[in-house]
Amino acid sequence: MPVVTIQPSGTTIEVASGTTLLAAALQAGAPIAHKCDGDAKCGSCHIFLLEGRKSVNRITPAENAKLDTIIGIGSRSRLACQVTVGSEDVTMEMLGFASGF
Repeated sequence: MPVVTIQPSGTTIEVASGTTLLAAALQAGAPIAHKCDGDAKCGSCHIFLLEGRKSVNRITPAENAKLDTIIGIGSRSRLACQVTVGSEDVTMEMLGFASGF
């Protein structure tokens, strides 16, 4: 099973392929915002995908449209609710947390 690493804390969790990064973070006890229940409508679960980008699903038009409305996005920006883990390990960085959770 692939391992999701959550930065900046370094917390790791094994998840099944097809699990969203939002679900993985919540399962790990990470304090990640998620106001729209995973519908890519609020953008509150904006994260940076640091490693494993080739293993996750491609960005959807809905996710891309929401990211276009968020300040501070970059080439590694994704919405945790829209990223599904593939067969490889993934490292994500939660934003707004100077220290671990």
